Amino acid sequence: MARLRLSSGRARWVLLASLLLVAAVVAVTVPLPTPLELRDRVAALGAWAPVTFLLVHTVVTTTPVPRTAFSLSAGLLFGPWLGLALCLVASVVSAAAAFAVSRRLGGRAVQRLGPGRVRMLEERLSARGLLAVVSARFVPFIPFAPLNYTFGVTSVRWRHYLVGTAVGLVPGTAAVVLFGDAVTGSLSPGMLAVFAVSGALGVIGVWLCARTPADPA
Repeated sequence: MARLRLSSGRARWVLLASLLLVAAVVAVTVPLPTPLELRDRVAALGAWAPVTFLLVHTVVTTTPVPRTAFSLSAGLLFGPWLGLALCLVASVVSAAAAFAVSRRLGGRAVQRLGPGRVRMLEERLSARGLLAVVSARFVPFIPFAPLNYTFGVTSVRWRHYLVGTAVGLVPGTAAVVLFGDAVTGSLSPGMLAVFAVSGALGVIGVWLCARTPADPA
């Protein structure tokens, strides 16, 4: 048995080394398009490219898959402004779908957890409404999909959730899209301004949310 395990382990290492070697040979011998050439090829596809990107982004990000790859790709393939618009629309639609599912089925989860365990979360999120949603979205290390489902089991109103999500996603999304666009060698001053203003608003929102006491009602 020990020999078999060792042999199997060696075989996996050999396979991994072979794949890396093939990838290196392909990278050296096959001419890859530059970022600008790749953007031109996507533009040649017409409206199908952004529509396909929008649909895939929306569906995939309802799962715990991070949005970062889509934001980088959007900046690279579509430029800063269209890339940001596509990411925001897809993210808001994805967040709304997750929120609706969680609100529909989340009552069972709350019953299993018990009201005592979710009381603090409910007070913190629901009492502040729009400010709580915006502030939570501004925090970069909170995963996107789990936060969507978490808001669904609270009593946060739909309009607060959608508006807060749309506003709160701007700073982080703009930063990543801007980075993806910078790979092509261009840098939009307008996008820099959007990122700076939205980032400043995000800091203010987080500070206000931390300072505002929860409503005892």
